[in-house]
Amino acid sequence: MTQQADILLTNALVLSMDEKLAQYDPGAVAVLGDSIIAIGPEDKILKEYSAKETFDCGGKILMPGLINAHTHVPMTLLRGIADDLRLDVWLQGYLWPVEREFVSPEFVRLGTQIACAEFIRSGVTTFNDMYFFEEDVAQATAEAGLRAVCGQTVLKFPTSDAPSYEDGIARAREFIQRWKGHALIVPAIAPHAPYTTTPEMLRETAELAKEFDVPLHIHLAETSFEVENMRNENGMPVIPYVKKQGLFEAKVIAAHCVHVDIGEIRTLKNHGAGVSHNPSSNLKLASGFAPVTKMLEAGLNVGIGTDGPASNNDLDMFEEVRLASFVAKAASNDPTSVPAQTALTMATRLGAQALHLGHLTGSLTPGRRADLIVVDTSPLHNSPRFRRDQNNAYAQIVYAAKSTDVTDVMVNGKWLMRDRELLTLNEKDLLVQAQEVALKIDAFLIEREQSVLSKLIALGGSMEEESFEVQVKIKLTDPAKVVKGLERPEIEIARLRHYDQHDTYFFFDDPAQGRIRYREDEFLDERGNVTATRPRLTLVGQKREGAYENEVLLSPAHPLQVDRHEPAQRCWRQPEV
Repeated sequence: MTQQADILLTNALVLSMDEKLAQYDPGAVAVLGDSIIAIGPEDKILKEYSAKETFDCGGKILMPGLINAHTHVPMTLLRGIADDLRLDVWLQGYLWPVEREFVSPEFVRLGTQIACAEFIRSGVTTFNDMYFFEEDVAQATAEAGLRAVCGQTVLKFPTSDAPSYEDGIARAREFIQRWKGHALIVPAIAPHAPYTTTPEMLRETAELAKEFDVPLHIHLAETSFEVENMRNENGMPVIPYVKKQGLFEAKVIAAHCVHVDIGEIRTLKNHGAGVSHNPSSNLKLASGFAPVTKMLEAGLNVGIGTDGPASNNDLDMFEEVRLASFVAKAASNDPTSVPAQTALTMATRLGAQALHLGHLTGSLTPGRRADLIVVDTSPLHNSPRFRRDQNNAYAQIVYAAKSTDVTDVMVNGKWLMRDRELLTLNEKDLLVQAQEVALKIDAFLIEREQSVLSKLIALGGSMEEESFEVQVKIKLTDPAKVVKGLERPEIEIARLRHYDQHDTYFFFDDPAQGRIRYREDEFLDERGNVTATRPRLTLVGQKREGAYENEVLLSPAHPLQVDRHEPAQRCWRQPEV
């Protein structure tokens, strides 16, 4: 007597991508509900199972869906807004201003829907996201039928969905509570990176992830500049720094990890962290070559991601898997490094394990969810098929197949695409809406590119900084008494600075452009002689000030620092040139 299944997928070259890399040709897979219940030779499966529906794969490859281990899906709406720029110019001059102006729940939802359509067409069944309004990402993804880890972003400065990091963490907590246990969505928290958070934030986000047993998604060691700054400011590399903050007590998904040594790789492995390798993004932004070969040799779970479509500029995992293999070979000068079967494993089973989802997806094995794709390897660019070596099937997928070769996609036992037709999304409507958004962004950038700020940011050597200052002002009738009082033995002067400032301001006809300030600091010794000078040119933005409703007593939590001959100033966000 045969066992009952809902769907039998037959007449396929089945790549299980399990730990033994088992293949069946011809093979078949039996699906019941949302899960795989059997996989094996076709004659054996047909003898043991019957089903309401039999799907003939037509001799194509049947394999697990691809897993995009790191991305920012709403950024499909920012694809191509500015390319071939330095990272700081791209971020500060274009990306962040556009996000501040346009990112909203509606923007995020549309961008996610477009990404989901692109994912389904290119055989991606699971992705790992980090962005704002992540609940809207989750909702749109679930409606499209895809599986995802959705990380609510938290930063130390105001964002599109949170005026403070406390608000961001509260939003993440509520999001996790509402979506924990969902069939398709795994909620997560995503402190953006060590340089955009504080030690307290890293500890707090790790505690939240631990409390709910959800992943923590973060960018780590992406650029050499980031690593160098970490060493200069904290006396240690990035991985030891975040370890010190207790980050690895959570289930970490670390994006990039380009600039890590073997000791840091072992730390990641010993703490069960997953890594997302993003070759296209790292190449396009000139971030470097991640030591993927060493990571794999150490037994680290390494997946492959596209990064966001504003820095890639697509979500094509076939291209990404191919590059992952090629880049590893070039970086190690070894053509045997990261062979095709390893690269494909990184995009399936290892990717699932890197996302802490290995128990759910990533391979075609009984008990795993029915997340699978059908790939046609008969087109001209992938012919002929050699059968002498079993590894040829992996080589066909990795080195010759294209995303357009995906014909059918199933997630959680439900079809999302049949014979290249999307079943859960209206592609034409999405394209029309995306173009409407693009016209608005174009208009915004055309106007903004006339600003002095944008021109200064585009200059080499400029940087944008944010500073905060609390001022207490009182009128002194006799300054000498104050100086004498500070010389009392119970007062410790931790630092003494003595210099004169000379400011020259340049104003624009348009007050919204701010002011240009040229400042010269003259450092003075005890006798009042000038020992050094420091010139700075600063574009000062419009003042953003606040006042207390009532008088308050301010008390420093550190030794008193006294600055003499230094005029009090208001500080605000400003780029320094």
